[in-house]
Amino acid sequence: MRCLLCESLSLSHICRNCQNTFLTPSIYKRKILKDIEVISFYKYNDIKNLLHTKHTDLGYYIYTILAKNSFKKFAAEFDYGHTVASVAIDDMVQDAYSHTAILNKALKSRYIKPEFNKLRAKNRVTYSGKSREFRMLNPRDFEVKNIKAKELILVDDIVTTGLTFTQAIGTLQKNSHNVIFCLSLADASIK
Repeated sequence: MRCLLCESLSLSHICRNCQNTFLTPSIYKRKILKDIEVISFYKYNDIKNLLHTKHTDLGYYIYTILAKNSFKKFAAEFDYGHTVASVAIDDMVQDAYSHTAILNKALKSRYIKPEFNKLRAKNRVTYSGKSREFRMLNPRDFEVKNIKAKELILVDDIVTTGLTFTQAIGTLQKNSHNVIFCLSLADASIK
């Protein structure tokens, strides 16, 4: 096959050279709810076209590559002293896979234990391309399903306004869980 970025022959959808050149993560941080940190690895505009593959067959491979280059490396260096759980936002399978479950799975390490199918939105509305006002008028209405761990890392693919994370954190806190920080692939607010 050929690399999607440079069109060189490759065994992967994105060749090793392009992964090193274009997909080496950086750390971007912002705070929501005054004290909860959101850590992102890419600027949204830098990987926008790759992120838009999430509802296609190709998206499975692209998200796996992005997760390996960012979330997996983060997890390998993460040292918390004891194990915490990671929970993906709305990791419901659509189009044969869940893009947030792929990211969450990459976090499996000594100190992080991914949990799946634990935080679901009852409101299936999509926020993609929608305004903050639309998002506020159409809350995701999350429900928590049997999470045993009290300390959590919250996972999503994109952070724009931070409202999805904020709504999820509120639901988790009402259920006696402490979100220590959030992880996202890309932050749309970084230029």
